[in-house]
Amino acid sequence: MPASSARGRATSAGLLSIGQVLARLTPEFPSLTSSKLRFLEVQGIVSPTRTDSGYRKFCAADLDRLRLALTLQRDHYLPLTVIREYLEDLDAGRNPAPPSAVPSIVPAPRRYRREELLSAAGAAPQLLNDAISTGVIAGAESYSEQTVSLLRALVALDRHGIEPRHLRSLRQSAQREAALIESALATLLRRTDAASRGRAGELAPELARRLDDVRAVFTREALERVLS
Repeated sequence: MPASSARGRATSAGLLSIGQVLARLTPEFPSLTSSKLRFLEVQGIVSPTRTDSGYRKFCAADLDRLRLALTLQRDHYLPLTVIREYLEDLDAGRNPAPPSAVPSIVPAPRRYRREELLSAAGAAPQLLNDAISTGVIAGAESYSEQTVSLLRALVALDRHGIEPRHLRSLRQSAQREAALIESALATLLRRTDAASRGRAGELAPELARRLDDVRAVFTREALERVLS
């Protein structure tokens, strides 16, 4: 593991765009998205360089760092705080214990296999298939509690004729909102100091909540027009 994801960047040769990183890692981590890569950056797992235009560029060390972090998340269900501390120890040249051996008083979040997911959400297999094929749910070997909640909502909507294919625009809207938040925090995200990244991590959820408030008002107004 290279000591720092900043090493090996003396030249631009071999640097990867966010799309190229996804192309290399999604075969191993099918649920990985550009939004999650940006989130891992905000959490201090990786620090890609930026072009003059603000585009991220990842080096080979960044790719190795992401692969290690994603593997620890997937196989050991470790929180990002533990993973980040482990990576910081490696960066400092220390020899930390394997993260899987780090004791934690916080129970690992439950993961659901496909059949467990269907049972927990009360969903038919075809509904899950449709949600995955339309991109509303990312296919994976196991699923989080958040996916259970999402699938339950899809079950309720399906009873009223609202199918996963009707919800693709909502997923796309969420991605646009994430990009909007990223743009608003661009100045902080370009900085590499912990204080700036911590501030960005605090502001991002707050901005997301404000956007939720705006969306809720717009929806209520639209429904009032429909029902009037």
